Amino acid sequence: MTDAVLTDREDGVLTIIINRPEAKNAVNKQVAEGIAAALDALDSDDELRVGILTGAGGTFCSGMDLKAFLRGETPIVAGRGFGGLTQQLPQKPLIAAVDGYALAGGMELAISCDLIVANREAKFGIPEVKRGLAAGAGGLLKLPRQINPRLAMELALTGEFITAERAHEIGLINHITFGPSIEGAKELAARINENGPLAVRVSKQVIVESAEWSEEEMWKKQNELTAPVFVSEDAREGAAAFAEKRKPEWKGK
Repeated sequence: MTDAVLTDREDGVLTIIINRPEAKNAVNKQVAEGIAAALDALDSDDELRVGILTGAGGTFCSGMDLKAFLRGETPIVAGRGFGGLTQQLPQKPLIAAVDGYALAGGMELAISCDLIVANREAKFGIPEVKRGLAAGAGGLLKLPRQINPRLAMELALTGEFITAERAHEIGLINHITFGPSIEGAKELAARINENGPLAVRVSKQVIVESAEWSEEEMWKKQNELTAPVFVSEDAREGAAAFAEKRKPEWKGK
Protein backbone atom coordinates (compact mmCIF):
# COMPACT_ATOMS: atom_id res chain seq x y z
CA MET A 1 0.00 0.00 0.00
CA THR A 2 1.15 3.57 -0.67
CA ASP A 3 0.17 6.97 0.65
CA ALA A 4 -1.70 7.47 -2.63
CA VAL A 5 -4.23 4.89 -1.43
CA LEU A 6 -5.34 4.59 2.19
CA THR A 7 -7.47 1.90 3.79
CA ASP A 8 -9.67 1.70 6.86
CA ARG A 9 -11.18 -1.45 8.39
CA GLU A 10 -14.33 -1.35 10.48
CA ASP A 11 -17.05 -3.92 11.17
CA GLY A 12 -16.09 -6.19 8.29
CA VAL A 13 -15.90 -3.33 5.78
CA LEU A 14 -12.69 -2.28 4.02
CA THR A 15 -12.81 1.35 2.89
CA ILE A 16 -10.32 2.11 0.11
CA ILE A 17 -9.53 5.81 -0.27
CA ILE A 18 -7.83 7.34 -3.30
CA ASN A 19 -5.66 9.90 -1.52
CA ARG A 20 -4.51 12.48 -4.06
CA PRO A 21 -6.88 15.38 -3.32
CA GLU A 22 -4.39 17.91 -4.69
CA ALA A 23 -4.78 16.21 -8.08
CA LYS A 24 -8.55 15.60 -7.74
CA ASN A 25 -7.62 11.97 -7.08
CA ALA A 26 -6.38 11.43 -10.62
CA VAL A 27 -5.11 7.89 -11.09
CA ASN A 28 -1.39 7.32 -11.56
CA LYS A 29 0.60 4.10 -11.31
CA GLN A 30 0.80 4.32 -7.51
CA VAL A 31 -2.96 4.62 -7.20
CA ALA A 32 -3.56 1.68 -9.53
CA GLU A 33 -1.16 -0.54 -7.61
CA GLY A 34 -2.59 0.62 -4.27
CA ILE A 35 -6.17 -0.20 -5.28
CA ALA A 36 -5.09 -3.62 -6.59
CA ALA A 37 -3.31 -4.40 -3.32
CA ALA A 38 -6.33 -3.30 -1.28
CA LEU A 39 -8.67 -5.50 -3.33
CA ASP A 40 -6.35 -8.45 -2.78
CA ALA A 41 -6.59 -7.79 0.96
CA LEU A 42 -10.38 -7.61 0.73
CA ASP A 43 -10.68 -11.00 -0.94
CA SER A 44 -8.04 -12.77 1.15
CA ASP A 45 -9.25 -11.73 4.61
CA ASP A 46 -12.23 -13.73 5.91
CA GLU A 47 -13.05 -10.99 8.41
CA LEU A 48 -13.68 -8.54 5.55
CA ARG A 49 -16.99 -8.92 3.74
CA VAL A 50 -17.57 -5.71 1.77
CA GLY A 51 -15.35 -3.07 0.18
CA ILE A 52 -16.00 0.62 -0.38
CA LEU A 53 -14.02 2.66 -2.92
CA THR A 54 -14.02 6.42 -2.42
CA GLY A 55 -11.85 9.52 -2.80
CA ALA A 56 -10.32 11.99 -0.35
CA GLY A 57 -11.05 15.69 -0.26
CA GLY A 58 -14.58 15.72 -1.62
CA THR A 59 -13.87 14.26 -5.06
CA PHE A 60 -14.19 10.63 -6.12
CA CYS A 61 -11.78 10.60 -9.07
CA SER A 62 -11.14 12.90 -12.02
CA GLY A 63 -9.73 10.12 -14.20
CA MET A 64 -6.27 9.36 -15.46
CA ASP A 65 -3.40 11.60 -14.35
CA LEU A 66 -2.63 13.23 -17.70
CA LYS A 67 0.65 14.72 -16.46
CA ALA A 68 1.85 11.26 -15.49
CA PHE A 69 0.56 9.93 -18.81
CA LEU A 70 2.65 12.48 -20.71
CA ARG A 71 5.68 11.30 -18.71
CA GLY A 72 5.07 7.79 -19.98
CA GLU A 73 3.45 6.45 -16.83
CA THR A 74 0.61 3.96 -17.28
CA PRO A 75 -2.08 3.76 -14.56
CA ILE A 76 -2.75 0.11 -15.34
CA VAL A 77 -1.99 -3.10 -13.46
CA ALA A 78 -1.35 -6.04 -15.77
CA GLY A 79 -4.35 -8.34 -15.96
CA ARG A 80 -6.44 -5.98 -13.82
CA GLY A 81 -6.82 -2.94 -16.02
CA PHE A 82 -7.09 0.76 -15.28
CA GLY A 83 -6.82 1.62 -11.61
CA GLY A 84 -6.14 -2.02 -10.76
CA LEU A 85 -9.89 -2.67 -10.98
CA THR A 86 -11.65 -2.30 -14.32
CA GLN A 87 -10.74 -5.69 -15.80
CA GLN A 88 -10.66 -7.82 -12.65
CA LEU A 89 -13.22 -7.32 -9.95
CA PRO A 90 -13.00 -8.60 -6.37
CA GLN A 91 -15.05 -11.65 -5.39
CA LYS A 92 -16.67 -9.72 -2.55
CA PRO A 93 -19.11 -6.81 -3.05
CA LEU A 94 -17.55 -3.44 -3.82
CA ILE A 95 -19.44 -0.16 -3.39
CA ALA A 96 -18.40 3.14 -4.99
CA ALA A 97 -18.98 6.15 -2.70
CA VAL A 98 -18.98 9.16 -5.02
CA ASP A 99 -18.65 12.81 -4.00
CA GLY A 100 -17.76 15.61 -6.38
CA TYR A 101 -16.70 14.28 -9.76
CA ALA A 102 -16.48 10.77 -11.19
CA LEU A 103 -15.14 11.58 -14.63
CA ALA A 104 -13.41 9.64 -17.42
CA GLY A 105 -11.42 6.89 -15.70
CA GLY A 106 -13.08 7.93 -12.45
CA MET A 107 -16.49 7.08 -13.84
CA GLU A 108 -15.06 3.85 -15.23
CA LEU A 109 -13.87 2.92 -11.74
CA ALA A 110 -17.31 3.72 -10.32
CA ILE A 111 -19.24 1.64 -12.86
CA SER A 112 -16.83 -1.25 -12.32
CA CYS A 113 -18.06 -1.44 -8.72
CA ASP A 114 -21.11 -3.55 -7.90
CA LEU A 115 -23.09 -0.71 -6.33
CA ILE A 116 -22.86 3.09 -6.41
CA VAL A 117 -23.87 5.59 -3.73
CA ALA A 118 -23.46 9.27 -4.62
CA ASN A 119 -23.91 12.65 -2.99
CA ARG A 120 -26.67 14.65 -4.67
CA GLU A 121 -24.12 17.20 -5.94
CA ALA A 122 -21.95 14.57 -7.67
CA LYS A 123 -21.33 14.63 -11.42
CA PHE A 124 -20.63 11.72 -13.76
CA GLY A 125 -19.22 11.65 -17.29
CA ILE A 126 -16.87 10.12 -19.83
CA PRO A 127 -15.48 13.29 -21.49
CA GLU A 128 -12.54 11.55 -23.21
CA VAL A 129 -13.71 12.60 -26.68
CA LYS A 130 -13.23 16.24 -25.66
CA ARG A 131 -9.50 15.45 -25.31
CA GLY A 132 -9.26 13.39 -28.48
CA LEU A 133 -9.33 10.16 -26.48
CA ALA A 134 -11.79 7.29 -25.99
CA ALA A 135 -13.23 5.82 -22.79
CA GLY A 136 -11.24 2.63 -23.21
CA ALA A 137 -11.14 1.60 -19.54
CA GLY A 138 -14.65 0.20 -19.65
CA GLY A 139 -16.89 3.18 -20.32
CA LEU A 140 -17.67 2.14 -23.88
CA LEU A 141 -18.16 -1.50 -22.92
CA LYS A 142 -19.90 -1.36 -19.55
CA LEU A 143 -22.20 1.66 -19.85
CA PRO A 144 -24.38 0.16 -22.63
CA ARG A 145 -24.90 -2.88 -20.37
CA GLN A 146 -25.83 -0.80 -17.35
CA ILE A 147 -28.09 1.87 -18.90
CA ASN A 148 -30.05 2.35 -22.12
CA PRO A 149 -27.53 1.97 -24.99
CA ARG A 150 -28.75 5.21 -26.63
CA LEU A 151 -28.04 7.13 -23.43
CA ALA A 152 -24.63 5.48 -23.21
CA MET A 153 -23.99 6.50 -26.83
CA GLU A 154 -24.91 10.11 -26.05
CA LEU A 155 -22.59 10.26 -23.06
CA ALA A 156 -19.73 8.73 -25.05
CA LEU A 157 -20.12 10.95 -28.14
CA THR A 158 -20.83 14.29 -26.43
CA GLY A 159 -18.59 13.88 -23.41
CA GLU A 160 -21.15 15.77 -21.35
CA PHE A 161 -21.68 15.33 -17.61
CA ILE A 162 -24.82 14.16 -15.86
CA THR A 163 -25.96 14.88 -12.32
CA ALA A 164 -26.38 12.30 -9.60
CA GLU A 165 -30.14 12.76 -9.84
CA ARG A 166 -30.08 11.99 -13.57
CA ALA A 167 -27.76 9.04 -12.97
CA HIS A 168 -30.25 7.71 -10.43
CA GLU A 169 -33.18 8.21 -12.82
CA ILE A 170 -31.53 6.10 -15.51
CA GLY A 171 -30.54 3.35 -13.08
CA LEU A 172 -26.80 3.99 -13.07
CA ILE A 173 -26.53 4.53 -9.31
CA ASN A 174 -28.30 2.93 -6.36
CA HIS A 175 -28.71 5.68 -3.78
CA ILE A 176 -28.34 9.45 -3.43
CA THR A 177 -27.22 11.03 -0.15
CA PHE A 178 -27.60 14.59 1.11
CA GLY A 179 -24.45 14.27 3.21
CA PRO A 180 -21.11 12.60 2.39
CA SER A 181 -21.61 9.54 0.21
CA ILE A 182 -19.46 7.42 2.52
CA GLU A 183 -22.26 7.51 5.10
CA GLY A 184 -24.73 6.00 2.66
CA ALA A 185 -22.16 3.50 1.43
CA LYS A 186 -21.41 2.30 4.96
CA GLU A 187 -25.13 1.94 5.68
CA LEU A 188 -25.54 -0.15 2.52
CA ALA A 189 -22.46 -2.22 3.42
CA ALA A 190 -23.92 -2.86 6.89
CA ARG A 191 -27.13 -4.20 5.34
CA ILE A 192 -25.11 -6.55 3.12
CA ASN A 193 -23.06 -7.64 6.14
CA GLU A 194 -26.17 -8.88 7.89
CA ASN A 195 -26.40 -11.70 5.35
CA GLY A 196 -24.49 -14.94 4.88
CA PRO A 197 -21.10 -14.09 3.34
CA LEU A 198 -20.94 -17.24 1.22
CA ALA A 199 -24.44 -16.61 -0.13
CA VAL A 200 -23.55 -12.97 -0.87
CA ARG A 201 -20.35 -13.89 -2.71
CA VAL A 202 -22.01 -16.56 -4.85
CA SER A 203 -25.03 -14.34 -5.58
CA LYS A 204 -22.69 -11.66 -6.89
CA GLN A 205 -20.79 -14.26 -8.94
CA VAL A 206 -23.96 -15.53 -10.63
CA ILE A 207 -25.20 -12.04 -11.49
CA VAL A 208 -21.82 -11.01 -12.94
CA GLU A 209 -21.03 -14.20 -14.84
CA SER A 210 -24.53 -14.99 -16.10
CA ALA A 211 -24.38 -12.06 -18.53
CA GLU A 212 -22.23 -14.33 -20.72
CA TRP A 213 -24.32 -17.51 -20.32
CA SER A 214 -26.64 -18.84 -23.01
CA GLU A 215 -30.22 -19.88 -22.19
CA GLU A 216 -29.22 -23.50 -22.69
CA GLU A 217 -26.50 -23.41 -20.05
CA MET A 218 -27.65 -20.77 -17.55
CA TRP A 219 -29.56 -23.06 -15.15
CA LYS A 220 -26.81 -25.65 -15.13
CA LYS A 221 -24.12 -23.06 -14.45
CA GLN A 222 -26.18 -21.35 -11.76
CA ASN A 223 -26.84 -24.67 -10.01
CA GLU A 224 -23.15 -25.54 -10.06
CA LEU A 225 -22.39 -22.33 -8.19
CA THR A 226 -25.33 -22.23 -5.81
CA ALA A 227 -25.51 -25.92 -4.84
CA PRO A 228 -22.69 -25.61 -2.25
CA VAL A 229 -24.53 -22.68 -0.65
CA PHE A 230 -27.57 -24.82 0.14
CA VAL A 231 -25.51 -27.46 1.96
CA SER A 232 -23.23 -25.02 3.76
CA GLU A 233 -22.93 -24.47 7.51
CA ASP A 234 -24.28 -20.97 6.97
CA ALA A 235 -27.46 -22.33 5.36
CA ARG A 236 -28.11 -24.48 8.40
CA GLU A 237 -27.28 -21.59 10.72
CA GLY A 238 -29.61 -19.26 8.84
CA ALA A 239 -32.53 -21.69 9.16
CA ALA A 240 -31.78 -22.34 12.84
CA ALA A 241 -31.51 -18.63 13.63
CA PHE A 242 -34.83 -17.96 11.92
CA ALA A 243 -36.55 -20.76 13.86
CA GLU A 244 -35.02 -19.61 17.14
CA LYS A 245 -35.75 -15.93 16.43
CA ARG A 246 -32.15 -14.81 16.90
CA LYS A 247 -29.43 -13.18 14.86
CA PRO A 248 -27.39 -15.68 12.83
CA GLU A 249 -23.70 -16.20 13.51
CA TRP A 250 -22.14 -16.62 10.08
CA LYS A 251 -18.97 -18.58 9.39
CA GLY A 252 -18.73 -17.99 5.66
CA LYS A 253 -18.67 -21.70 4.92
